[in-house]
Amino acid sequence: MGSAAIITDTDASLPLEIVGALGIRLVPINVHFGEETFRSGVDINDAMLFARVDRDGTMPTTSAPSPGEFAKAYEAAFQDGHDAVVCICVSSVVSGTYNAAVTARGMFPDRTIHVVDSRNISMGQGFMTIAAAEAASQGADVESIVARAQEVGRRTSLYAALDTLHYLALSGRVGHLAAGMASVLKIKPVLTMDKEGKLDLLEKVRTRKKAWARVVDLIVGSLGDAAVERAAILHVDALDQAYKFGEQLRAALNDPVELIYADFGPGLSVHTGPGMVGAVVVAAAS
Repeated sequence: MGSAAIITDTDASLPLEIVGALGIRLVPINVHFGEETFRSGVDINDAMLFARVDRDGTMPTTSAPSPGEFAKAYEAAFQDGHDAVVCICVSSVVSGTYNAAVTARGMFPDRTIHVVDSRNISMGQGFMTIAAAEAASQGADVESIVARAQEVGRRTSLYAALDTLHYLALSGRVGHLAAGMASVLKIKPVLTMDKEGKLDLLEKVRTRKKAWARVVDLIVGSLGDAAVERAAILHVDALDQAYKFGEQLRAALNDPVELIYADFGPGLSVHTGPGMVGAVVVAAAS
């Protein structure tokens, strides 16, 4: 077969139809409820995760795939005839996944394996992976594949609005009193990825309507005068809301670009709670 295999973790939020069409290989993030472990996107999805949280009243924890899990993915790629691997990982600032992938690379000293820290999450990471897979399918060498993915990453922006702080309170990331007050005041935090690869609370906006409008404004502003090369709508167990938000964003962009609708995924949604809606856009190269 030759060429490079493209591997990523499930924090890329890639829809399975895209994964299958481009031959991308996924390594799942782990979700733990006590002694039980589930693989994100394999054994558990967003709806299942929050049904369990609501039933038990406790939040799960997440963990990076082990180096052994990445090693299995690398070995499978080589067994299938690929002569190189490009592995694009969720931001090293928010997860140990990148370090695990790098450790696994050391188990193959005579093989060509490039591990890329996306400095992004969700479809920000996903669009980098798509670009890498497209370059690989065109026969690009490994260095060109990596450069293409990183160049797309530099043109990518992510903004999202949380629907509630309740689940952040359960996880201990905010106080229960603060979460309760936010609920009473209908505060919807707006999140973004900064250039260092950290998920940041950007603003606190009153009401979902205003939060959505603010996310749209931020997305449009991030593009400047550039057209949209790719775009995705993210959501956590809120597909109907995602469709409504998608139409709002499409109208503001005045651009016929196809929108990909993507589940955020349990490895990430555990930190946001259900009802989150957001967008990722890649600005066209100038």
